Amino acid sequence: MPHLHRRALLGGAALLGGAAALAGGSPGRAWAQAPAAPGPFRLDPLPYPAAKNEPHIDAATMELHHDKHHAAYVANLNAALKDHADLAAKPLPEMLGGLSSVPDSIRTLVRNNGGGHANHTMFWQIMGGEGGKPSGEVAAAIERDLGGYDRMTADFNAAGGRVFGSGWVFVTVDADGKLALVTKPNQDTPLMDGQKVLMGNDVWEHAYYLKYNNRRPDYLRAWWNVVNWPKVAERYAAAKAGTLAI
Repeated sequence: MPHLHRRALLGGAALLGGAAALAGGSPGRAWAQAPAAPGPFRLDPLPYPAAKNEPHIDAATMELHHDKHHAAYVANLNAALKDHADLAAKPLPEMLGGLSSVPDSIRTLVRNNGGGHANHTMFWQIMGGEGGKPSGEVAAAIERDLGGYDRMTADFNAAGGRVFGSGWVFVTVDADGKLALVTKPNQDTPLMDGQKVLMGNDVWEHAYYLKYNNRRPDYLRAWWNVVNWPKVAERYAAAKAGTLAI
């Protein structure tokens, strides 16, 4: 699991339609190291080939999403922090959890780009799997707190479908292992509320539009086929141990 602190952090990407300038990356090899952006944060490669999630998520979407959208977030975050060395030295969860102390002049930039950076870092890690159902402690927690796998996925998909415009749907986890379902607009993250994220799905159009067009519900249902439940189990254990960063 990546440790998000200083130069060990992954980078972020731009909003579809251009709220932030797009950064470079090789569309043919999304898992190759993307060019580093000057500053404390970087974009690490995908942990699997871009085609790993096909047919449910196409390689072209993965390449654009990681190499362009996510890459631009890291560039924009680094640019925002260029003259704020003390802030740039903080771990990203601490920075996002203390947005009220971020200077007004860069607060929105840090919120949007830092949030997108954190969200996508989590997102890549919990995908590339075989889907199916969870087991062990994660399955027990889902049964206890979210009504079981079938109820959880139905509620998760419905919540993701209700997000107006762009945003995310998350399952949060506390230090006792208790789960909850939340949604956030734009690139906001539960980290901003002092919560930890077990898993989440991106419902920005750039996450699915090439394959699913405007059919977000179809994308939400298909996404479960690529969830990496062993990685989710690692995150659950880390949350209970107090070591989950994002």
